[in-house]
Amino acid sequence: FRKVGIDPPKGILLVGPPGCGKTMLAKAVASHTNASFIRMVGSELAQKYIGEGGRMVRELFSLAKDKSPAIIFLDEIDAIGKARSDVIADSGSAGREQGLLQLLTEMDGFFQDDQILIIGATNLSSALDDALLRPGRFDRIIHMGRPSPQNRLKILQVHAKGKPIDRSNEDALLAKVAELSIGYSGAELANLLNEAAILAVRKDSATIDLDIMKEAMSKIRVGLPSASLPDSEAKW
Repeated sequence: FRKVGIDPPKGILLVGPPGCGKTMLAKAVASHTNASFIRMVGSELAQKYIGEGGRMVRELFSLAKDKSPAIIFLDEIDAIGKARSDVIADSGSAGREQGLLQLLTEMDGFFQDDQILIIGATNLSSALDDALLRPGRFDRIIHMGRPSPQNRLKILQVHAKGKPIDRSNEDALLAKVAELSIGYSGAELANLLNEAAILAVRKDSATIDLDIMKEAMSKIRVGLPSASLPDSEAKW
């Protein structure tokens, strides 16, 4: 890129619902590029007292420069980067805005030679301040939706390791679960397998079968049946 005069992006914004792997993707990028991974939650930078948020932002970028090449991952960036017109004036709004202004200043102040990339994550990009999204800051937006059936199968295969699943029937079982788990995020699929393993232990079952998987899905959606209900209602 540099040989032909292109400036690589400084900031990438990952947008998607909770549990879809935004943090995992940022960690994977750092791992594959042999870069230091520095994670900070936006709420930690949105300090109540004026000066605290700005100081933490400066220290964050100073640490990244010392550990260069580095990736700064700002999780829940909307906590500090909320549009200033949407912020209700209170005792903490001045400190929050000061942290945002320092973040904007730091993003403008470092150069590509510093080998720092900032990855932000949010569930709602429309809530962010326009100054964050202008070219030269977070000018690359990647939308991360819920996984497709094929990707759900791959996620299930990862989280099935170590679980008591009949290995001779594992492929068919996980393929069926991937088909049934429409709308599940990666985190919800991991939780589904964990709940199924818990049910298998409670039922003294040596392995997780399709019936147990379906029961785990029902448990996650509507909860366990109450022991105080009549049998007919409890079974429902």
